[in-house]
Amino acid sequence: MRGRHRARGVRGSDLQALLAFSRVIDAINSQIGKWLSWALLAAVLISAGNAVVRKLLDTSSNSWLELQWILFAVVFLLCSPWTLLRNEHIRIDIVNNMLPKQVRNSIELMGHLFFLLPFTVVMIITGWPFFIASIRLNEQSSNAGGLAQWPAKFLVPACFFLLFLQGISELIKRIAVMREMIPDPYASVHHPEVTEVEELIQAIKGADEKTVGKP
Repeated sequence: MRGRHRARGVRGSDLQALLAFSRVIDAINSQIGKWLSWALLAAVLISAGNAVVRKLLDTSSNSWLELQWILFAVVFLLCSPWTLLRNEHIRIDIVNNMLPKQVRNSIELMGHLFFLLPFTVVMIITGWPFFIASIRLNEQSSNAGGLAQWPAKFLVPACFFLLFLQGISELIKRIAVMREMIPDPYASVHHPEVTEVEELIQAIKGADEKTVGKP
């Protein structure tokens, strides 16, 4: 019996250490997401500036056009770990909320372990050689006056490396939730669009009940 309690205590202490590691990952990806989200504003300003210059001066620049695409890619890719941290990725919440808590936790665990993490590893392994080849060749845009291509190609392995770390963090937290060591961090997350759909379903059910109740 003592051996069992010791083993459980070691596993619990190990999980506490992993939770501390998870908090570091969350802090890093959260800060990166908050900083880089401003790139979206820069992309909008550059796009608007290009449009104004093109209309007023009848001129344009491929480098500025490509820069706004890269800035959008920065937000789309490098902010995705922050999106995962905030539980804002698209999912079928209506179906998910109908399932028992243990089933939801198991789905989250299996999804991260067998789908998210392997996918990120594949993308890192396949994306890194493209970046290295591009930087060795000093690959440039095929458009006249365009930008170098290697910074954009670097975004792919960088994104999936950060997403891999965030997947590890989410896996750790889900195990801790299942062992009741921490409260579910996403239990209180509110999705307005899901609430609207649920209210619509309830309204339809109420209308059907009234119709059935009529003589």
